[in-house]
Amino acid sequence: MENCQNYRLPAWFKQEIPEYAVLNRMHLLSRLNINTVCKEAKCPNISHCFKNSKLTFMILGDTCSRNCRFCGVKKIAGSKRLTVDLDEPKRLAIAVKEFGINYAVITSVTRDDLKDGGAGQFAEAIESVREAVPGIKVEALIPDFRGELSSLGSVLSASPAVVAHNMETVSRLYAKLRPEASYRLSLNILGKIKELAPGINTKSSLMLGLGETEPEVIATMKDLRYNKCDILTLGQYLAPSPEHYPVKEFISIEQFQDYKRIGVSLGFKAVLSGPLVRSSYHAEEIYKEFIHV
Repeated sequence: MENCQNYRLPAWFKQEIPEYAVLNRMHLLSRLNINTVCKEAKCPNISHCFKNSKLTFMILGDTCSRNCRFCGVKKIAGSKRLTVDLDEPKRLAIAVKEFGINYAVITSVTRDDLKDGGAGQFAEAIESVREAVPGIKVEALIPDFRGELSSLGSVLSASPAVVAHNMETVSRLYAKLRPEASYRLSLNILGKIKELAPGINTKSSLMLGLGETEPEVIATMKDLRYNKCDILTLGQYLAPSPEHYPVKEFISIEQFQDYKRIGVSLGFKAVLSGPLVRSSYHAEEIYKEFIHV
């Protein structure tokens, strides 16, 4: 496969110019000291999603304890120590209420430095948001917590509507892209969610264009279904900077459509597949249309 890092982006890659409402929301988040993965990971959909109050909030700071080669979020450097802002869940709830959000997506950086991996902060955030906006649905996009079931249980005890954990890529590429993660551990996390809380819907995401093959993508889909994953999203990888892992291929629209058909045939409740799709893209719409009956 060709290295596409220096190629012109395909015609489908378009970013909206931020409007006043977008900039206003960004200002409020800055004032409240609340992070979003949209901004930190340089998501191409940021203007569209901010305009429509479809944010993915990121708790536990803006610095990750791992060093995945594809991710634009800041990495811990040297001997720097990370902290936990115990007031963050309350400020997050203020932002959710201010934006009129009825379906909140909450993720975090990975915090291997914390005994519970930050699970307690997840639970606090979910509960604070629910207290501020009664009836709200919350989707929690979690790290692997190093496989600690007690940490997973803390998040599940807060009863999110959906728990997501992203596979990100196929098994063969983990050593290159996610050297501190484990393909089997991530699958096991999704399976354990269903085992511990069968009524909670699960979700995962794959980035394409990293050098994976079609059989590998299909094999990953089958692994996810074996672990009873309900929702799958597939999108085009875009390198956040020249220093990150390079794009190996731009996947065609037709291939994305083929993957959606395959995913549906495998039994996923919902499959969202397209170049600009990200793990939380149209999360509320998927929940309302395919999950909540």
